Amino acid sequence: MRRKAMLAGLAITTVFGVTACGGSSNSGGGGGSSSGLDSRGPITYVQGKDNSNVVRPAIAKWNKAHPKEKVTFKEQTDQADQQHDDLVQNFQAKNAGYDVVDVDVVWTAEFAAKGWLQPLEGKMSIDTNGLLPATVKTATYNGKMYAAPQASDGGLLYYRKDLVKTPPKTWDEMMADCKIAKAHHMGCYAGQFAKYEGLTVNAAEAINTNGGTVVAKDGSTPTVDSPEAAAGLARLATAYKDGNIPKEAITYQEEQGRQAFEAGKLLFLRNWPYVYNLAKTDGSSKVKNSFGIAPLPGVSGGKGVVPGASSLGGHNAAISVYSDHKATAHDFLNYLLSAEFQKFELTQGSLAPVRADLYSDPTLQKKFPYLPTLLTSIQNAVPRPVTPFYPAVTKAIQDNAYAAIKGSMTPQQAVKNMSDAIKSASSS
Repeated sequence: MRRKAMLAGLAITTVFGVTACGGSSNSGGGGGSSSGLDSRGPITYVQGKDNSNVVRPAIAKWNKAHPKEKVTFKEQTDQADQQHDDLVQNFQAKNAGYDVVDVDVVWTAEFAAKGWLQPLEGKMSIDTNGLLPATVKTATYNGKMYAAPQASDGGLLYYRKDLVKTPPKTWDEMMADCKIAKAHHMGCYAGQFAKYEGLTVNAAEAINTNGGTVVAKDGSTPTVDSPEAAAGLARLATAYKDGNIPKEAITYQEEQGRQAFEAGKLLFLRNWPYVYNLAKTDGSSKVKNSFGIAPLPGVSGGKGVVPGASSLGGHNAAISVYSDHKATAHDFLNYLLSAEFQKFELTQGSLAPVRADLYSDPTLQKKFPYLPTLLTSIQNAVPRPVTPFYPAVTKAIQDNAYAAIKGSMTPQQAVKNMSDAIKSASSS
């Protein structure tokens, strides 16, 4: 979901950032996926707020090696919806000044369906060998690649290892452990349940883990009105009703949950990898040496435990069809995929690599001991609904999941409403 605004490292949903005009002309460029394929020259890279200072040094290194093909960084805000709207406006204006753009994984299908992204085929193809398959899937629409995976993300379960000897493997096991939280006068479990994109992430995880889905592979046909999806949503609603999800957690986004966990107010927290370093180093953290990390809890099935299905986070880098210098833009995509850059993203910005080999690097594992668990999360992750109607789909999920969790609507009615809203969006 967003390479989230990472306060000090916020996850999901903004990676680099951007604002300033760049190498190509500012308007009316190129046009069409067949133009500018061999053209080289200065380009602009557009991305969200560079909170962790990843983009600027990386571009400076590129520019030193490519003095005739310099990259200008256009930094957007740190708000995902504003980033999205800025890209839409500039695509609609056929702005050649937005050569390479950073897109949340859930925007790729929307932008590709509208013909704004350069297909990565033929001479524009990229080598996906060594990339995590789940990340490649986020960059693919209708069987064709439209972007290069740039950074990934997966949900993790943070838990108090001083109070829980073995992290729960299933949701039912975690709920059973809530008696430990009550005995210590603390909340049991929190995720991101405020009515925003984070709730789409959490609701989709509950639905997918329980065997449900939201939309079919065509990106238009709703599949969410099912017993599996309703039962998954019911897990959250029941936990909230029973108090295992504290009442205040209905207002939590990433940061509120992190702060509550660091203050010792939660036994379990679903959040992104960025929390790890902050919980270890924040001066106010009361859990620096008393928390562990585990994969998200799953459910028991006929063949044993089904792992929890994280919603896949992260960002992709795409070339605009209106870019005048697509050959340079293509080389820049490969630069972002390089092991050197991917390692820098991790060490400088705590961003999850898209290259599989980095997760087994002993040096990196020593510095980031959560890497093996994060890899498990990403390997079992499910993308949020891949659909060209994503803004309407995520609103339907947020509105109805929120109502179901609060108890003002049954889970069965909630998934039916989601389905009806998706049908309406895809037919309009």
